[in-house]
Amino acid sequence: MLKQVITEACNKRKCLVDFSTSAICLLNRRFHSGQVLSSPSRSFFGVEDFLDDDNSRPYTYKKEKKSKNPQKHVSFKNRTNAYMEPFCLDVFISKRFVSASVTHRVTCKQVAVAGTNSKDIKAVLKSRSDIPACLAVGRFLAERAKEADVYMCTYTPRDGDKFEGKIRAVVQSLIDNGIDVKVYLD
Repeated sequence: MLKQVITEACNKRKCLVDFSTSAICLLNRRFHSGQVLSSPSRSFFGVEDFLDDDNSRPYTYKKEKKSKNPQKHVSFKNRTNAYMEPFCLDVFISKRFVSASVTHRVTCKQVAVAGTNSKDIKAVLKSRSDIPACLAVGRFLAERAKEADVYMCTYTPRDGDKFEGKIRAVVQSLIDNGIDVKVYLD
């Protein structure tokens, strides 16, 4: 488009093209409502006005075709992992209490839950957020998971969590009490 304007103006001999400074000065009074443009090195949007192959859109637009479903291909492992290892462990630790649960991944139902806010654990513990509390939560969770016939689960730490300290104590207590826990660390 800019190339067409320049060629038309040069054909009418109403412009001055200076190739040494690569600036274009149009000296036409009626062009752009009487304004004289001096060295327009950039366009309004801050990029040069080049056109693509079919002269329809500038290069600033994305030319690639966006797919309707960007995550179209899902691997076999990702599709079947929830069925092969259906139970996952979720551990939440705050400054005041500790809670853990075993959840069925396909149905999203909690199979076993234990926390230091429950009455049976609260009476036994001195503190609800230290390492002995984490071990007690793991022991109670293992007993309740065995009652629900769950003997294996997986654990993947959350984004900000490290597998150490209180979280490791809960998982180790589950392993010591007969629940096989696979820990996936990324």
